[in-house]
Amino acid sequence: MSHNPRPKPIEEDSRGILDPGLLRQRVRLTRYPVGSALSGLIDRFWAVEWDLPDGAVHNQQVLTHPCANLSVGNADACVTEGPAGHLEARLNGVARSLTTRALVGRGWAVAAMTTPGGLGAFISQPASVFTDRVVPLGESLGTDDEGLIAEISAQADQASRVEVLAAVLEVVIAATDPQRVDRAQQVGEVSRLAETDRSLRRLDDLCVAAGIGPRKLQRLFLEYAGVSPTWVLRRYRLMDAAEAVRHGQPVSWAGVATELGYADQAHLIRDFHGAIGKPPGAYAASVVTEVIGRTVPSRRELPI
Repeated sequence: MSHNPRPKPIEEDSRGILDPGLLRQRVRLTRYPVGSALSGLIDRFWAVEWDLPDGAVHNQQVLTHPCANLSVGNADACVTEGPAGHLEARLNGVARSLTTRALVGRGWAVAAMTTPGGLGAFISQPASVFTDRVVPLGESLGTDDEGLIAEISAQADQASRVEVLAAVLEVVIAATDPQRVDRAQQVGEVSRLAETDRSLRRLDDLCVAAGIGPRKLQRLFLEYAGVSPTWVLRRYRLMDAAEAVRHGQPVSWAGVATELGYADQAHLIRDFHGAIGKPPGAYAASVVTEVIGRTVPSRRELPI
């Protein structure tokens, strides 16, 4: 899988991962590149492994990219059905609010993170059906989850597990209508503009850059990404702002609000609080505390 550039390690890009330093202490996270068959549909593969003390729980908060995740691995400690730690194959649609995954004991997971829009190539329903939902992978992709779990769990290492998952997803795409694949890749390309071009601040800007009218772009995004193009623009900017704060850089929240087309700073603060779980000032204070080396035992200790 060497067609696309290798994804940046967490040390260089931790967007969406709250308290990435603590994660690195407790969890091994590795990102893998995508081969040509899934290019434009899958952004990256990732794999995690953890081995925590008996009775310990690691609660990892994530502000997700505007993407879905197709995964196989150990279930969260907070699952309501079945024993914690049992293996699951599932589709996590785009999560619009902060999510928390509880890790216990020893476990692992491998996943494919779609591009924004890539999910639409793997399913026959609109991607919006799966927004803010977690469903069995087979229910949405038609895969044999029991067989997939058995094959992946039989592998000896992360890279081999990723290879198996990639091969299954390539089979799904090979059977998909090429026009649907093309449209999913088109949405991914427009989303890439939203992610990387800081001059794009509003829907109209994105439409001009993409050469697509607003109504059509809205329909494409809801069908293939599951969220609106405006939401994608704002999510990436919020993630950028949070990442800047984590690195100790000053952030002008009034300036961010203006750039994103908010009516005023209060609306940005409301959205940031809803996404991160804290208002910008409180979030900045907690992260800066880590940057300058102060200790906050309640954040660092594992709850037992």
